[in-house]
Formats: sequence, structure tokens, C-alpha cells
Amino acid sequence: MVLIGLGVVYKTFNPEVAGIFPRCPFNKYTGLQCPGCGSQRAVHHLLNLDVASAFRMNALLVIFLPYILLGMAYDMLSKPGPRVLRWRNILFGQKAILIILVIITIYTIGRNIFPA
Repeated sequence: MVLIGLGVVYKTFNPEVAGIFPRCPFNKYTGLQCPGCGSQRAVHHLLNLDVASAFRMNALLVIFLPYILLGMAYDMLSKPGPRVLRWRNILFGQKAILIILVIITIYTIGRNIFPA
């Protein structure tokens, strides 16, 4: 229920203009963008089916959203079979985590060196 309520709030109110959403503390104190900066605005645009605007706000979130949803689906399985467990280990295991960490680091550096 909470997730649905948040969805309604984010669909209805644009975080860019509504003052009810928290500001990124990292950005507030450093002036730099963290990997999550723009995620609230991206979620708003995605819920309103504006993928291009969402991509401009936070490309990483838009690109990784299917991966995040897949991870959530894996977590909801009560008795995953061996094939599912194998794929979960490949996609969400230690090597995958390191690769994602590198991608997030490169994205964070890139978005601060080459701001849009």
C-alpha cells in the first residue's frame, strides 16, 4: 500500500517544482551530483510515460530499471528452482556487484565532468 501511495504522489507531483520532496544532501553540500541525483524526477517522468525526460534526469536509473525489477522478482520467489538460482547468482552475484559498482562510479564521474 505504501508503494502504491508513493507511486500516486510521484505521478501527481513533479519533484522539480513541488517543495515536498527531499533534496539530495550530497548535491546540497558539494554541488556535485551523486548517482541518484535526478531519480525522483526520473520516476515522476516514467510514471507519466515520458521516458526521454526520465532519461535526461537520471539515465542510470532508466537503464537499470529492468535489472532492478528483475532483482525484486527474484526476491519474491518462494522456492526458486536450480535454473533460477543459477541465473540469480550470475546476474546478482559478486562479479555482477563489482561490475555494477564500476558502472555507477564511471557514471557519477562522467555526469560531474560532462554535465548535461
